[in-house]
Amino acid sequence: MTDSDELAWLDATAQAALVARGEASPNELLDAALARAKRLNPDLNAIVRPMESEARAAIAASLPSGPFTGVPFLLKDLAADYAGVPTSNGSRFFGERYVPERDSTLVARQKASGLVTFAKTNTSEFGLLPAAEPALFGPARNPWDPARTTGGSSGGSAAAVAAGIVPIAHANDGGGSIRIPASCCGLFGLKPSRGRNSLAPFSVGSGIVAEHAVSRSVRDSAALLDATAGPAPGDPYWAPLPARPFAQEVGANPGRLRIGFSSTPINGADVHPDCRSALEDAARLCEDLGHVVEEAEPAFQPGLGQRFSTVWTGMLAWSVADWSRVLGRAPEGDDLEPWTWRMLEAAKALSASDYLLAVEDTQSAGLDLALFLQDYDLWLTPTLAEPPVPVGSFAYTDENKTRANEAVFAFAAFTPICNVAGNPAMSVPLYWNEAGLPIGVHFIARNADEATLFRLAAQLETARPWADKRPPVAA
Repeated sequence: MTDSDELAWLDATAQAALVARGEASPNELLDAALARAKRLNPDLNAIVRPMESEARAAIAASLPSGPFTGVPFLLKDLAADYAGVPTSNGSRFFGERYVPERDSTLVARQKASGLVTFAKTNTSEFGLLPAAEPALFGPARNPWDPARTTGGSSGGSAAAVAAGIVPIAHANDGGGSIRIPASCCGLFGLKPSRGRNSLAPFSVGSGIVAEHAVSRSVRDSAALLDATAGPAPGDPYWAPLPARPFAQEVGANPGRLRIGFSSTPINGADVHPDCRSALEDAARLCEDLGHVVEEAEPAFQPGLGQRFSTVWTGMLAWSVADWSRVLGRAPEGDDLEPWTWRMLEAAKALSASDYLLAVEDTQSAGLDLALFLQDYDLWLTPTLAEPPVPVGSFAYTDENKTRANEAVFAFAAFTPICNVAGNPAMSVPLYWNEAGLPIGVHFIARNADEATLFRLAAQLETARPWADKRPPVAA
């Protein structure tokens, strides 16, 4: 078998190939991942719920034959049910109270692909914040600088992948929660089209939430999406079937793409010079690869950021009410964090028509984006308006509530548009600043056109490899 540290930096496709050739067993891969987690997690706080017994049982029961048979995997502790294991959604409101009896559709498909889930990862409460710093578990920390955020809400998954604990991990995205931590941790993060992966048995947020993963390699992301994509019976949203498997797009010629780029966020926030530099660097790289690149941006209606905030607020109020019904009790006292209570209070001032008007207005932004993408194959922006910020930057108190609110929307200023429009998008790790922090760039494609993203991502990965970069914590 490959040395355990060398094994840690193989991608999931390569690890699965070792198992298929009989050069490593699933238990050996699991042992290596567990040893690395034991060594690194005290510094990262990426893993919050061990599931070794479930993993060993899955292996003993004979794993399905799939693209990732025997590969260790981590599940984000939010909106993804693993039968018999508590789901906390990052909140003290849940604790150990909710133990699902059945797997969600996504988890069932992950299992069918041969992945071996051995733990759950850290996330913000209800996935609300672009960091993974819940009161329930404490903050996840960035392997590139433990004083900095991992991004969120899939921050635990991103930290674990960046540190080499696993090559790929589950993530989901309601406003950037795949792409934000991918940017902060130097990973590839693709948010699929609305309905590409089923959310069953849940129906979350008027279609703004997408399920997938963060990974080190483009090919892992494509192969996992092939394994999990497709509607479940009764899904309210579904994406058209791709022309061929996404894995076949990796390495395929993307052609000469027409790419519009801009650094103007939807909420008018200032953009850090490092993030502008990352954007300009990516634009030059795309041009060097033969693509047509020019400054251009969609013509969105003013106030889109505020309307997205209204949708998020209404979605949280629904989520808390729905879970109160499931758990048989409403939250009280310190069950919820100050941020969450603030949003619930704001929701009380919303009427049903306020919420539906916000949904209508944000969905109309999808038309604005679609019109822009009639002239361009892709829209390129920074993923974030700032490099990874210090842990605690979004902490909320009565004294700093205005500043905390502004900090959240200034940081995650580019990603939400794809959630309301439903378009696929990816954060690609092409740039590290002078402080050694990764800064992603963000490509948005036409709806249901993940194929173009995978083709370009693989081309960028070849031209500017990132998988050999190692964060200090993992050294």
